[in-house]
Amino acid sequence: MDQPITTQKPDPELTAAQREQEESVHRALEGYYHVGKPPWDTGVTPPELVALVEGHGALPPGRALELGCGTGTNAIYLARHGWEVAAVDLIDRAVDQAREKVEAAGAGAAVRLLHGDATRLDELDAPGPFDLFFDLSCYCGIPLHRRDAYAAGLTHRAAPGARLLMFGYGPEPLDNPVPEVTSWAAGVTADELRARFAGWELLDVTPGTNSVPTFWFTLRRDA
Repeated sequence: MDQPITTQKPDPELTAAQREQEESVHRALEGYYHVGKPPWDTGVTPPELVALVEGHGALPPGRALELGCGTGTNAIYLARHGWEVAAVDLIDRAVDQAREKVEAAGAGAAVRLLHGDATRLDELDAPGPFDLFFDLSCYCGIPLHRRDAYAAGLTHRAAPGARLLMFGYGPEPLDNPVPEVTSWAAGVTADELRARFAGWELLDVTPGTNSVPTFWFTLRRDA
């Protein structure tokens, strides 16, 4: 499929502090991809996603949207298991690398890569509806003033019964691998997701295996 590049539009309603928060997140993420060592982009599909796609009671293939797709590892995995995938990332270097990997894997017909902000999906070619949303630590790096927009964007694009599988750092991790990002965002909690994602049910919260507090959250959109 075509893989359009979309540039984020300035938001005149942001305060100076909010604009600096967003710019700080962007600079931090760019820095990790510049040196080639983003800690969340390991090149290995998490077993939690594998279980959802291949395990007992697995979801049937449908349409998926990955938020913060990095270099495309999980988008390619989903495509190989029959999913039609749209994948968005804020960092152009990540999208460029993802495009190369998608083409090398022969998955271009099933994966559409989008450069843009996961909290501003209306500016991207990702209308939905989607049956699955996958977020590997994207939400926990979003400034607090943009999180309602993230939740609204997913809710608007969710098919009835859609699942959201999200990995996130807990509040105030002891040794945060991305301090420039989550110093603004303060991690993520189950109570926050219940409050922000109206019309969704929080099905499961499973602690991660990291040395700092992390969690896997599974939500389901009401039918």
